Amino acid sequence: MKSARKVVLGITLPLLLLAAYGLWTANYRNPYFPTLLAIAERFQELWLFDRFVSDVLPSLRNLLTGYAIAVALGISIGLGLGRIRVLRLLFTPLLDFARSIPVIMLIPPFVLTLGIGDASKLAIIALGAFFPIVLATIDGLRRTDPALIDVTRALRLPIWKEITVAWLPSAAPSIAGGMQTALQFAFILMVASEMLAAIRGLGYVTMQAQLTFDSTSVWAGIVLLAILGFLLNLLFVSIRDHVLRWYVQSRASARSR
Repeated sequence: MKSARKVVLGITLPLLLLAAYGLWTANYRNPYFPTLLAIAERFQELWLFDRFVSDVLPSLRNLLTGYAIAVALGISIGLGLGRIRVLRLLFTPLLDFARSIPVIMLIPPFVLTLGIGDASKLAIIALGAFFPIVLATIDGLRRTDPALIDVTRALRLPIWKEITVAWLPSAAPSIAGGMQTALQFAFILMVASEMLAAIRGLGYVTMQAQLTFDSTSVWAGIVLLAILGFLLNLLFVSIRDHVLRWYVQSRASARSR
């Protein structure tokens, strides 16, 4: 009952906004704001057939590949920096300096060195998604209960066992939060990199529509991006809640008290 009520409340405002937009565009014609029917027709023409294979799939492939690289590097480096104090003190200023640079500003030099192909897109996506993950990993490890670490060391567990039994489970909720933020960054950078330097992809097609003043195609692209972003986040949350069932259940029981 609660889940159904949550779903109803969650979709009420979007539906009201959609209805308001539909009524406004039906009564007041504006070339920059097409009707819902026009957007739906263009969406079907533009994205449901050939362009889905030629533009949508390559974009998603770059997104997921770059994100996977960021997850692997972010957790691995975060484990080292979070566990070894000397490394953390040595590299934290560099991390703070690097993450202060807007990653979008690095698209031109990446394109100059790697070209307008997939390599530059992967590098931009991976770099932008890396920082939230590595910082969340370091923060999660620093919050690990010292008593738990003392127990693993008293048992003289090998380092890999210590990491998998004590460090990672304790830091998992923080790492998951960083990964969710990183996925949002990766999605934004996927679109931005395709808008600025690409010959295919979601961002490229939407940008070309804007350059030709095709507002209906622009809105169709925005709708597709919104749908994909929503579904990716929904998929991530489902996987996170399944993997971290113990954490989700403990939070639910704490709220019910």
